[in-house]
Amino acid sequence: MKRRTIGCSELNVSPVGLGCMGFSHANGAPTEKNEAGKILRKAFDMGYTLFDTAECYTGIHADGSISYNEELVGEALKSVRSQVVIATKCGVHHAEDKGLILDSRPEVIRRSVESSLKRLGTDYIDLYYQHRIDPKVAPEEVAGVMEDLIREGKIRYWGISETTEEYLRRAHAVCPVTAIQNRYSMMARWHENLFPTVEELHIGYIAFSPMANGFLSGKYDRYTRFEAGTDYRSFMPQYTDEGFARGRELLDYLRRLAEEKQATPAQLSLAWMLGKKEWIIPIPGSRKPKRLQENLQAAEVTLSSEEIHEIDKKLNQMQFLVFGGSQAK
Repeated sequence: MKRRTIGCSELNVSPVGLGCMGFSHANGAPTEKNEAGKILRKAFDMGYTLFDTAECYTGIHADGSISYNEELVGEALKSVRSQVVIATKCGVHHAEDKGLILDSRPEVIRRSVESSLKRLGTDYIDLYYQHRIDPKVAPEEVAGVMEDLIREGKIRYWGISETTEEYLRRAHAVCPVTAIQNRYSMMARWHENLFPTVEELHIGYIAFSPMANGFLSGKYDRYTRFEAGTDYRSFMPQYTDEGFARGRELLDYLRRLAEEKQATPAQLSLAWMLGKKEWIIPIPGSRKPKRLQENLQAAEVTLSSEEIHEIDKKLNQMQFLVFGGSQAK
């Protein structure tokens, strides 16, 4: 399996990474600790080497105890720490109404990195993201503290999640940004306008929600019900009746292509973005070993530039309802 390098760094990773959020946050009840550890180690054994987490990925077990995603990841990968790249994030906490509380003040970032190091059980973080832009803190100020943390050896590289071009350029001018982590999928293409910028600056693009929160797997239908309150898909627009109606044409198209390629719709959706740019690395999330294997094997599905262009032409003619915005051309 050919690896990919994240931006101008020494982070050489599997072409598909693992978004670990769902083990404790936003995808229903948290996975029991021992079970989560087994699955995460199984992912490593399959070939995953990029594991993505965040300080705010927490959940509540039935007994009232808190599940910290960073602890699950750190414990599971402790014995193979030098062989994996662990990415985590700071600057976001969740309010009771599921809204985001943004705080990227330098002193907060410093407290967060110390807490993350402790939960992960490591003395360095490979890739440390500002989870969301804090409008109250200038990008130069955030980049400055990240530069200090790199100099101190607490983080190796840094990145920004859900960035804009202006913010990225301003931050990068102070301390080079290694990666951005923005939403990207066949149904969410509005950040393609950042492609020229990240290419120019030699920055990696880590794509989260690369299957539109599972929609593009084709495993769900309008009768699927998600656990209200703990599974965020319960209120995502792509899973409404209208969302399914708008996405049906794409799912049918993906199924036909998948049959031709002897692949699955999920693999086709990942292979499409892997084929678009060599610096894109998708990080789909799953807690099922079978799905983990399926996602990783998407790197073995080859699409020609002509096939990718044809898919893009089809996508340009479709309109979707999708979490994070509406994709309409």
